[in-house]
Amino acid sequence: MLTIALPKGRLGDKVYSLLDQAGLGIPEMEDYGRKLVIENEEAGIRYLLVKPSDVAVYVEKGGADLGVCGKDILEESGADVFEMVDLGFGKCSMCVAAPQTYVEDYDRKVRVATKFEHIARSYYASIGRDADFIHLNGSIELAPVVGLSDVIVDIVETGTTLRENHLKVITKFMNISARLIVNKASYRFNDGRIDQIVRAIKETIA
Repeated sequence: MLTIALPKGRLGDKVYSLLDQAGLGIPEMEDYGRKLVIENEEAGIRYLLVKPSDVAVYVEKGGADLGVCGKDILEESGADVFEMVDLGFGKCSMCVAAPQTYVEDYDRKVRVATKFEHIARSYYASIGRDADFIHLNGSIELAPVVGLSDVIVDIVETGTTLRENHLKVITKFMNISARLIVNKASYRFNDGRIDQIVRAIKETIA
């Protein structure tokens, strides 16, 4: 039985719909309640419903053979997995944002608040900019407003939250969407079945 880790929440709803269209759905998926494991013995598929940020961990460590997560989670975790398909939904961007009046001072380190510290460090290293990083878990937009940081690195979808807090996007540096990922060992030993699932999903998207 193949195990597929799926994210709970808004992204999960889109994934369930895609799987159903690809002939990989499970009837009770739409009304799973508090269940964390749903099985379709006939199809030989087990679904794990997990927190979106945990999907890559389940797949990399072998708790699941396949999974669906955002590109942001994949990059932040550094998970050693195969990225098979860009599913084309959950689109947004990773951005640097700052107050409307912000002018960068290149004579000192820039202070960056973010919950995506690995991604932020990689970005600033790629442009050769010295930076100090402040890890926050929520309300990132507040940091520059109260002077805790100069800028933030965060996901931007519509930009509404930024505008409401008088912030602006300075740089967009990563496109984000949902990705189908596969455990490397699972792919080697179950490549036939996994390729069938990948092909069914690609055909559905097309």
